[in-house]
Amino acid sequence: MKKNRYSVILGNLGNTCDRFLPSGYKEQPTKPEMIRQSSEIPGIEGIELIGSWDITEKNAKEIDQSLKAVGLDCVSIIPDLFSQKRWGNGSFSAKDPAIRKQALEETRSVSRIALEIGCPLINLWLGQDGYDYPLTAHYADQRRWLTEGIAQVAAEFPTLKFALEYKMKEPRTHSFQARAADTLLMAIQTECPNVGVCIDVGHSLMASENVAEAAVILGKRLFHMHYNDNYRTWDDDMIVGSIHMVEYFELLFWLKEIGYEGWHSMDQYPYRENGAAAIHESIAFLRSVEKRLTQENCQQIRELLKTGDATKSTRWMRELLFKD
Repeated sequence: MKKNRYSVILGNLGNTCDRFLPSGYKEQPTKPEMIRQSSEIPGIEGIELIGSWDITEKNAKEIDQSLKAVGLDCVSIIPDLFSQKRWGNGSFSAKDPAIRKQALEETRSVSRIALEIGCPLINLWLGQDGYDYPLTAHYADQRRWLTEGIAQVAAEFPTLKFALEYKMKEPRTHSFQARAADTLLMAIQTECPNVGVCIDVGHSLMASENVAEAAVILGKRLFHMHYNDNYRTWDDDMIVGSIHMVEYFELLFWLKEIGYEGWHSMDQYPYRENGAAAIHESIAFLRSVEKRLTQENCQQIRELLKTGDATKSTRWMRELLFKD
């Protein structure tokens, strides 16, 4: 049985900060130290990097060598289209055509890096592409610019995959890519087969989605997964399985059913926790669920789904988790 491949966004191991404590809750380790820590977490085989934060065209060879030295793959690069002042009113959907052009160039840059170091995927989280107030966004034009920009860069780099990571809000009150279905629609509208979707579990929970159902809706257009947990009201980026244990079990079952072959990547903000320990616990939880999704158990779940009897399904889950 094919094992899941686990990775982590490098910044998860850094000094995570928020607007209340912008200097961060911990000391900031060096990039080599964070890479080393990642490689020592059982199960981690890959790293996600953020363009301009972690990797640039100037240091790409050096970072690639650092990853190879500890046996890690670069599984995704995330263009920084969200943390700079110029993106404050959007990137691909900005009303200023000069900013839209800069967004294209920034994404082209990380795409060239990806080709150079053998990274297969560009993950686009366009957090500033949205709006805050009524009568401020031109929904037709800005959604069209967003779709056209993504399509243009995806067509220029046909051997790379581009995953659109949706989130209903934050930093904007409304995002143009907010839910699985509307993000899938935009991916299809690009008319590029190498454009798909990334599910961030916490973002899906915030949007009141059933994450497993979202995965099924996306099907083969599901290119990437980000894992964390929250209380559904905000993107808390907590340890995986700390809140939604049963939903995670259902999600991993359905990822097997739809034949998901992408990476399972950790995307968390362990503000006060030790970053490596939080990621270790998240991977351990996911591997424990994976171990229980045997052929026999998966067949039993399929039988439960035929009847839809909540009492039987709940009993089955209880007896699996808490064997007397």
